[in-house]
Amino acid sequence: MQQDWNIKSRSDSCQVTNLPFAEGDFFYTLLFFNEEECQRLDLSESAWEERKQDAAALVPFSHWRSKYEAPPPPTPEPLPKDDAEGMLRYFLQQQDPKNGNVCYILALMLERKKCLRPLPSPEKATLLYEHVTTGETFILTDPQLSLENLIEVQQEVSELLNGSRQ
Repeated sequence: MQQDWNIKSRSDSCQVTNLPFAEGDFFYTLLFFNEEECQRLDLSESAWEERKQDAAALVPFSHWRSKYEAPPPPTPEPLPKDDAEGMLRYFLQQQDPKNGNVCYILALMLERKKCLRPLPSPEKATLLYEHVTTGETFILTDPQLSLENLIEVQQEVSELLNGSRQ
């Protein structure tokens, strides 16, 4: 899969029953792909169980179970800055395959900072991450970097974060 997908953030309620999730509730996220976009569906445990009984239900590309954590109240947006998360969002939005290595290193940095949580992926070449705070899902293509390339890409990311490269 060579395309990066923009997936909406997790919902605060079950998209079948419309009942809000409570702090600590478990819910299921399902991803479906079509030619144009990726769709996300968040279900309560009861809606998930009902869906499993429905033989006609579409099979998702991927699904996982999560514990609902209410988002913190929004904080005023500080002046924009070039940090790892902002750069990752920018490069993913560009959807340019030549930025795949940089996106991969930025995602690893954010995973290490515990900003992104890796999720299981049914495809070896695809990496799924969930933003810990917002619940957004990020999908990246695994660039399969070798050790020789890793140092070069790390240097490139370091230069980008320090603002010494445009």
